[in-house]
Amino acid sequence: MLQPYRGVLTRPGTLAFSAAALVARLPISMIGIGIVLAVSSLYGSYGLAGRVSAVYLVAQAVCAPLLGRWVDRRGQARAMRPTLAVFAVALVGLVAAAQAHADPLVLDVAAAVTGATLVPFGSLVRARWSHALGDDAHAMHTAYSLESALDEVVFVVGPVAATLLATSVSPTAGLVVPLVAAIAGGLWFLQQRATEPPAAAPGTVRAGGSVMRNPGMVVLAVVFVAMGAIFGATDVSTVAFADEAGHKGLAGPLLAVFAAGSLVAGLAYGSRQWHRPLHLRFAVGMVGLAVGSSLLVLAQTLWMLVPIMFVAGLAIAPTLINGNGLVQQLVPAERLTEGLTWVTTALGVGVSVGSSVAGQRVDADGAHGGYLVVVGAGAFALVATVAAYRTLRAPTPGARAAAGPGACEDESPSASAGAAVAAVEVSRVAEPRDR
Repeated sequence: MLQPYRGVLTRPGTLAFSAAALVARLPISMIGIGIVLAVSSLYGSYGLAGRVSAVYLVAQAVCAPLLGRWVDRRGQARAMRPTLAVFAVALVGLVAAAQAHADPLVLDVAAAVTGATLVPFGSLVRARWSHALGDDAHAMHTAYSLESALDEVVFVVGPVAATLLATSVSPTAGLVVPLVAAIAGGLWFLQQRATEPPAAAPGTVRAGGSVMRNPGMVVLAVVFVAMGAIFGATDVSTVAFADEAGHKGLAGPLLAVFAAGSLVAGLAYGSRQWHRPLHLRFAVGMVGLAVGSSLLVLAQTLWMLVPIMFVAGLAIAPTLINGNGLVQQLVPAERLTEGLTWVTTALGVGVSVGSSVAGQRVDADGAHGGYLVVVGAGAFALVATVAAYRTLRAPTPGARAAAGPGACEDESPSASAGAAVAAVEVSRVAEPRDR
């Protein structure tokens, strides 16, 4: 199963930029929970902690697509080196302000700047793979599956590490480590100029307007919001379920099982080539994700929840891989980073919405009520996918042809893009353990 991954990682420069991006992506799974742990500990208020974390998430969601567009216009290193510098200063300011018990408004400002300048390394590394592998569709499928699996590694390791650091070292240690990872991994990634995609021709990005003018991108954004709601509601509900069972500390391992299922499926999915069109694989994946996540509501004990979590997780990575592959099919090559950051942002917005709604239902009806939100989000995602299936299938004039491996003969074959996640990222920075 690992042979295809060895094949793409032996290409010149690929192992180095993929490893650097893995380190640089750690902040997306650590900062959200790190803010909550630090602020709640130092200020004694979960309400304030949640507010500061929300400011960070909203700023990130608003600015990520703008950063992606800037990268397409200016190039990765030229655009993101100053952005990374501002991010580092802002996060240092947030840590210092929290330790000094500064006015909460100062925390809000620092969190907003931190979120606004969080470099979307998940999108950058996928754009770099696209440039490095060109039109080798099979290799691209494998490479982007690898990145999706690495996203899951980030979301398994990051929250656990942030929690251990904040509780055993110092309240702000969970923010210092992602700061170091962002600087070290980011500079390592950005200095690899030989594999950096070229910037778009002057005026190309600006003249094209937003990629969200494409109906297919609008559909994907809506579906990704619903997918994010599945993840956010699952996180919150699982914490409540473990708490009701008298073992709240097992919430982390249970969610790790969820991510482990996705990791295994992502690696297996990327190790073979598929002969069905990309839009069909995406729709099938959505069916699997909606049905699998809905099974969570049937769990009565922690032991029942473990296998259900693993099975539900199996559909995550393949669905995200195919969904982001459709981005590459729908947008021009010079707009790829912007397109990927839009769906990543949509996923993050969905996580926040799902966490919030599920939290309200948990307060009213317990963990079962939260899992019903998961069922509803899955149903909405599935209905939206089926209703807009023709839109996803139709080729888009002027967009990059990338139907992916095994595309139908009437579709233009190219590379299949992978998940962004930030996953889950941004996807899971609204970690339920924040609550």
